[in-house]
Amino acid sequence: MEATRIAKVASERGVTLRLLGGIAFRLRNPSSLSENLRRHYVDIDFVGLRKQRKQIEALFTELGYFPRTTFNALNGLSRLIFNDIENERRVDIFLNVFEMCHKLDFTDRLKLDSQTLPLADLLLTKLQVYEITEREYKDVIALLKDHRLGEVDDANTINQAYIAKLTSSDWGLWRTIILNLERLDERLDSYLRDHQHQSEVRAKIAQLKKRIEQEPKSMGWKIRARVGDKVKWYELPEADREVVDSRPASERVGDGQGKTLSEGSEA
Repeated sequence: MEATRIAKVASERGVTLRLLGGIAFRLRNPSSLSENLRRHYVDIDFVGLRKQRKQIEALFTELGYFPRTTFNALNGLSRLIFNDIENERRVDIFLNVFEMCHKLDFTDRLKLDSQTLPLADLLLTKLQVYEITEREYKDVIALLKDHRLGEVDDANTINQAYIAKLTSSDWGLWRTIILNLERLDERLDSYLRDHQHQSEVRAKIAQLKKRIEQEPKSMGWKIRARVGDKVKWYELPEADREVVDSRPASERVGDGQGKTLSEGSEA
């Protein structure tokens, strides 16, 4: 798999890159291959360190990827995009912070696992999506089905204490996550046909909600809660655009000139 090849080379070069997005869920969750949870993976998504930006750029050049020159110049402090035109692949790299509907800072979380973000962070990247889609439902269900909830980060535990702590100081993140857990509960039967599996995942949804609600809330959270849904509490990422090969025309002759890739992140 190309994603694991990149991660291996990065590790050998001392570059910190951790997978997120659909491929990370596929690697961590055997249930992602089951009939109702299987889905198509488009992009490869990583989180890296801003201080290693130049090393990341050199790494992907060495691996045969081409930078999205304009995008990277404008957004390079927070995000980089590289394309493999010939194989129609795109790699999206968030630097320190993952910012879509909500902002999640992973700077201090990247050393907790050797290949992907920790399970709790993977879960957060999906539950923070306000306009949640089928792919998020499938990824979250597979994660909850295959792993336990607990108070630590390890290979098989989703750290609910960490999630509860984050949401206790950010009302907007709390609102979206609680909303999505409720949506997930309502739609669970569409993805899990086995009643035992339904019961197990539903119990984990209830447990996580309870743990989040029990966490003492900050003063800022309480003040924002008074306003509630009257003021929008989330952002919506820009709509997908096509990616155009940014290499000079002289470098594209005879190698698939004109191919395009999806611009929007599939995380």
